[in-house]
Amino acid sequence: MRITVLFENHAGFKKGLLGYHGFSLFIEYDERRILVDVGTEGKILLHNMKALEIDPEKIDAVILTHGHYDHTGGLKEFLRARRSAIDVYAHPEIFLQRIALKPKRRDIGIPYLQEELENLGANFILDKKPLKIFDGVWTSGEIKRVTWDRRVGYIVEDNGLIKDPVRDDIALVVEDGKSAIVITGCGHSGILNIVAQSSLNKPVKALIGGFHLMGSNEKLRRDAIRGLKDLGVQKLYAGHCTGFEAMASFMYTFGKNFEPLYVGKVIEL
Repeated sequence: MRITVLFENHAGFKKGLLGYHGFSLFIEYDERRILVDVGTEGKILLHNMKALEIDPEKIDAVILTHGHYDHTGGLKEFLRARRSAIDVYAHPEIFLQRIALKPKRRDIGIPYLQEELENLGANFILDKKPLKIFDGVWTSGEIKRVTWDRRVGYIVEDNGLIKDPVRDDIALVVEDGKSAIVITGCGHSGILNIVAQSSLNKPVKALIGGFHLMGSNEKLRRDAIRGLKDLGVQKLYAGHCTGFEAMASFMYTFGKNFEPLYVGKVIEL
């Protein structure tokens, strides 16, 4: 299994790659090619794909981990770069209207209508339950919240605003023999909840993605570290919304088994 970071807040050392707030991974597994999220800007996504010699036409499926603009904004340009339709897997609430109020009111949801994306070739497969993408590759389904409530923004409901529970936040799970690999976009549903539900009752060989710990207090970071240790997570690859303080804490605790994400990074598992 090979994972290449296409979109991240920071670029690596390879010349010609662009870093920008957002997230996207390219996964190669058993001759299948999958995109997990598509970043914020399609032009940046396609630029990095070209620089890394990844052909949009050869992608077999797209998984959207949740409906925030920085994980979905590149979808329109990605679809336009293809000649054929493609399956896009997500939770049914991914198209909810999402609003942030600080520092000023703005839309933070998917910046496109479902219909316009379908007209460009997106075949949306939306379900709250786990979905089999390919042999050995699943979505987690809706994550049960046990230990977490760090809500971000609001959704429009009954002509008013309510705190967004981000129920559409899902993960991708890849079977790797007797272990599992868990990939998350932002971890809005709680990184411990995600791992506990997505592990397939197997040891977690690697946890990859954003852990939504940016701006968290020391207790929350400490609880996350202890929880991941207790859950038996062997390796961590974190970036995007994890935050520098949390990444420093993970590096201190996990040592060589922790690595930060950046555009162009390749993970071989």
